[in-house]
Amino acid sequence: MTSSDSNFSNAGTNPGVCVIIAAKNAAGTISRAIVSALRETRVCEVVVVDDGSSDGTAETSRAADDGSKRLKVLSLDSNQGPAFARNHAIAHSSAPLIAILDADDFFLKGRFDLLVDGDDWDFVADNIVFIDARGALTEPDMPAFAAEPRYLDLAGFIEGNISRRGASRGEIGFLKPVMRRAFLEAHALRYREDLRLGEDYELYTRALIKGARYKIVHSCGYGAVVRPDSLSGRHRTLDLKRLYEADREILASPGLPKEAAELLRRHERHIRSRHDLRHFLDLKTKHGIWRAGLHALANPTTLPAVVGGVAADKLDAFKARRRPHGEKPALPRYLLRARPASQK
Repeated sequence: MTSSDSNFSNAGTNPGVCVIIAAKNAAGTISRAIVSALRETRVCEVVVVDDGSSDGTAETSRAADDGSKRLKVLSLDSNQGPAFARNHAIAHSSAPLIAILDADDFFLKGRFDLLVDGDDWDFVADNIVFIDARGALTEPDMPAFAAEPRYLDLAGFIEGNISRRGASRGEIGFLKPVMRRAFLEAHALRYREDLRLGEDYELYTRALIKGARYKIVHSCGYGAVVRPDSLSGRHRTLDLKRLYEADREILASPGLPKEAAELLRRHERHIRSRHDLRHFLDLKTKHGIWRAGLHALANPTTLPAVVGGVAADKLDAFKARRRPHGEKPALPRYLLRARPASQK
């Protein structure tokens, strides 16, 4: 690191942060993400990986450079997925702390000043504010929340990743922790590159099994932009299959605590149910309802997921039709319940 970078690393007691952004066709949002990272004084590296984009993601990224020599833009010839892109960025960076930023999200100003103090953690995450993409995508005025730090154990993390239909997007897996590179290196941990869904969940689960101290504070430093989409069409069938297979591999880990193992089995069943529904819908689209129905009848263990999922999707569609035309964007909301710092 050159002397000109020292203002950004806070070298010494405050280790520097590398921000990693995996981006595909993100020319419309990547500038905001990069600017939010570069304005953070503790950030000494920002590594953007253009993951086989067909738009001007790489060029737009370079145009967001602030001249501090902290930005590096890497380009992949073809799309490899976020896990590969993040591992590629980690391999081309050196800062002791690693932060993940999605290409359409942004950091709230001063995030790392509040987040990365102390050495009592291997992973540390803060609150997330969700912002409706249908509204103005400006940085909201944030209340100051009491930090109220706590630690997340393996069982709590897995349970927090078992989503419930109809509930607000609030799984613990959406947290964006800062990670210590030393912990990842000591345990040879990287993102699993065959996963294009749940790659964060899988990495954090393995880290917690290795004894990672996962600290959560309730102050808010991450802005996530939410775009409504179909619950049943959000992920590829293969992505769901690979994720529940990853659960099964983790379940084979020696010495897994009984409570965590049971929760992992629940998560595996949850993802497998989503896979069974997605597979049924794929067959219906390709071969028609009768072929899909015969497949379901020939595999009776999939029937609860198929029947329940189809009914729930129809209910969601009915509710969507009843919403007023031109419905106002949802107000910003927070992943973690938090108490204003002024309250005693």
